[in-house]
Amino acid sequence: MRKSWVLAGAAVLVAVAAGSGVVVMSSPKQATAAAQGPPANTAKVEKGKLSAMVSQFGTLTYRARSDGSPYAVINQARGIYTELPADSDSVNCGDVLYRVNDKPVLLLCGSTPAYRSLSEGDSGPDVTELNANLVHLGYATRAQLDPSSDHFSSETASALKKLQSKVGEDQTGSLGLGRAVFLPESVRIANVTGELAGSARPGAHVLHATSDTLVVQLALDPSQQGQVTKGDRAQITLPGNKSVTGKVDRLGRVAQVPAGQNNTAGAATIPASISLDDPQEARGLDQAPVQVDITTKGVASALSVPVTAIVGRSGGGFAVEVVHVGGRRELVAVKLGLFDTAGGRVQVEGGLRQGEHVVVPSS
Repeated sequence: MRKSWVLAGAAVLVAVAAGSGVVVMSSPKQATAAAQGPPANTAKVEKGKLSAMVSQFGTLTYRARSDGSPYAVINQARGIYTELPADSDSVNCGDVLYRVNDKPVLLLCGSTPAYRSLSEGDSGPDVTELNANLVHLGYATRAQLDPSSDHFSSETASALKKLQSKVGEDQTGSLGLGRAVFLPESVRIANVTGELAGSARPGAHVLHATSDTLVVQLALDPSQQGQVTKGDRAQITLPGNKSVTGKVDRLGRVAQVPAGQNNTAGAATIPASISLDDPQEARGLDQAPVQVDITTKGVASALSVPVTAIVGRSGGGFAVEVVHVGGRRELVAVKLGLFDTAGGRVQVEGGLRQGEHVVVPSS
């Protein structure tokens, strides 16, 4: 007894839902009618590398914390703001971030916030960060000052005096509370909340900052968390249709619900960011919408056919229509594997050989 097949030409619609590998077919009645029509075009069964992708829109912006929020700078000095940076200014570690009563408040690199005055004899992680800054900025050599030391030594005081002289500060050899702000890296000013000639009070927020490196921020659907992994390669399409490359370098673990009274748990997303291989290629495009295609996984060597070559079998399963030499046509059952959404192909397993021709709809 011959098996009954549902053939696909123009009548069987094959759709791949953004990385899901979902195949949608039309009714058997329509497909049977299409099988009686003229032969369609053919394409080769190929063997090679396939890749799966997650595609969605993102925002090109400057790097901040892993959740996308900027660094918050809290003032600890008391007086009047006499100098403040402007939005988009870049400030390097070791430079003056702002001034209170015309005295500089320095930006230093470190993850421990300034919470006390530091002087000779003190010890702790904040001292380690100060020593590391003094060596990194060239105010002491490693032979003079161990950058990993947590002790405020006479060498620390000597190197600190050199830094204070450079920025026009009194050369005290000690670091008073409010004379420096520690942030993880050199920054780009996002926005300033303090006001020039306004009152500077300890504990008052003065500005927000990010790094000076452009990245793409994404809000992934929680269902994509298992597909996307750190290190996955990505192609970013910038405004003007220019493409640049990058990779996933940060991936949140906890879904976040966007702010807003109408938002529910169903609107939760996973924050992720894409670092650019060459951020200079995207300069001047802060807050620009971009298209991101992330290559999530791949198969090094597999037989594949165009997605449009897949036909549905009545009773379930899939097949392709092979055209042999002399025009003889044969339906061959296949099992579907990885969908290469970028290349429009799908991995197949079954009685196929590389180089055979399968029927595809006319273009």
